[in-house]
Amino acid sequence: MRETILASWRRSQSLEVAADRLPAQQVRVWDREDPLLAAAGPVLRQLGEQLADEPVSVLLTDAAGTVLRRADNDAAIGRYLDAVALAPGFSYAESAVGTNGIGTALAERRPTWVDGFEHYADHLERLSCAGAPIHHPVSGELVGALDLTSWSDGSSGLMLALATSTVERIEKGMLGRLGQADLTLFREYLHACRHSPGIVLALDRNVVMLNGAARRSLSAADQSALVERATDMLGTTLAGTVVAGLPSGVSARMSYRPIAGRREVAGGIFVVSLAAHPRPSAGPQTGPAGAVRGQSVSRPRSEPRLRGIVGSSAAWQRCVSATLECRRAGEWLVLRGEAGTGKRTLLAAVQQHAEPAGHFRALDGAQVGADPDRVDAFLDVVADELGRDLGTLAVTHADRMPPDALHALGEVLQQHADDAGQRGSVWVALTVGDGEQPTELAGCLLPHFPHTLEVPSLRHHSDDVPELVTALLEQLSRDHRLTFDFGALQQLSRATWPGNVTQLRKVLAEVVARRRTGLVTAADLPPETRSAVRRRLSPLESLERDAIVRSLAAHAGSKPLASAELGMSRSSIYRKIRDYGITDL
Repeated sequence: MRETILASWRRSQSLEVAADRLPAQQVRVWDREDPLLAAAGPVLRQLGEQLADEPVSVLLTDAAGTVLRRADNDAAIGRYLDAVALAPGFSYAESAVGTNGIGTALAERRPTWVDGFEHYADHLERLSCAGAPIHHPVSGELVGALDLTSWSDGSSGLMLALATSTVERIEKGMLGRLGQADLTLFREYLHACRHSPGIVLALDRNVVMLNGAARRSLSAADQSALVERATDMLGTTLAGTVVAGLPSGVSARMSYRPIAGRREVAGGIFVVSLAAHPRPSAGPQTGPAGAVRGQSVSRPRSEPRLRGIVGSSAAWQRCVSATLECRRAGEWLVLRGEAGTGKRTLLAAVQQHAEPAGHFRALDGAQVGADPDRVDAFLDVVADELGRDLGTLAVTHADRMPPDALHALGEVLQQHADDAGQRGSVWVALTVGDGEQPTELAGCLLPHFPHTLEVPSLRHHSDDVPELVTALLEQLSRDHRLTFDFGALQQLSRATWPGNVTQLRKVLAEVVARRRTGLVTAADLPPETRSAVRRRLSPLESLERDAIVRSLAAHAGSKPLASAELGMSRSSIYRKIRDYGITDL
């Protein structure tokens, strides 16, 4: 047996593929505007004309091995393929039917010929299949496969060469059909490279481009962190600038410019400058519609540990140090970041450290609402707090306040802004989310705040997860005797945490609710820790993800058994595992 076929048979055995069972149907609606279908159509029609007198069927599949199109030049072979479910809507991935021209070409990512008894499934022994994978011409991503199938007793090895050359024509067709947004992104990237001597990064959902300056100036870890931070910003419709801490301790100032597509933002250009010893900015800068641009981050210096603050990573300590520096100088500050990153906790800890006897008051702007009476009551409390001699006033979720309340709050702050930084005055800080900010926020409030700091998301300082686990467990259970093994801590550190520290606390609370003592392994963690998807899932998606994780865990990671228990096809469970970012169990 050829080595390629032997390796495929071993994979088929490990996947527990049944050699005597046909694949289950996968119902799906195909997008006629799909780039693969659009580029392949003319090529396949021409190929069909060339093979008009031959008993050959031409099949096109997606990257998961599900058949999208089939064209038969012989009625007999067409009827046979219908009988073995080698037809549109059926999956011929290796996980479904074992070794075959389609599934094995996709698994090997190279052209593959499977003849007669080399097929793993009994019902395919009369066939000869030549499959070749199709890759996106720009990103190199696997997008599908082309397969030529004929009778085994009349096949020729030339089928593989024909399949390979046909795929080359399809890929050229895809390149010629690249959308205007793709071409615009590439042109803008080249323009930025010509006019920016430093680091330039361009990306969309499938493509990442880094210029030579990035490769020369940044380590692999820094490059990865930079791309990850840029991906978080992708889709934002406003240009702006953020400062990101890199693993090496260097700060990267990233100036972002979106590239518009037909329906949404298609990509973005980032011009990056590095600073080894960044200092707070002299004042805020605003882009269109109030996008915050000037953001300051200071390099961490030797500071004592702040009470209630956990984390020793460079990105987190830089943020803590810069916040403390603004508090000491009495310069008003805006903390910006995703929900659950600990913005309010940071402000309270900084106040406690800088002025232990001082007063700390946090007012939630999201609770103000549009009712005039509630707005007036809120402003009265703000005025009372500003009239104190010492302390800190934090207005959280300021970006969720209605426009009229923002205008009124700006007027109240204006009366005390001139006293900011003077001895005996109250320090004021705002917290806002990481999305687009209201125009009123930029026009009425930000002029009073000389500094804006980005609070890093937990996934950007995941090295702090073990410390956070210890601290949060102490809060959740004073007498806990739980120990997390290496696998559990590694799993928690790998998770993307779209809810940040708040989500981590919720996960640990679930663990503590189930047990108070003993060793916690990765298998004891809730299903959401095994999902590496960055976006927040809907309730239905969360239930589906949890069901898949539990089924995989119950069957020792066997995807065929899990798909059978859940009543979904194997191609579906593989796709959902990929979409939800579920890690191996």
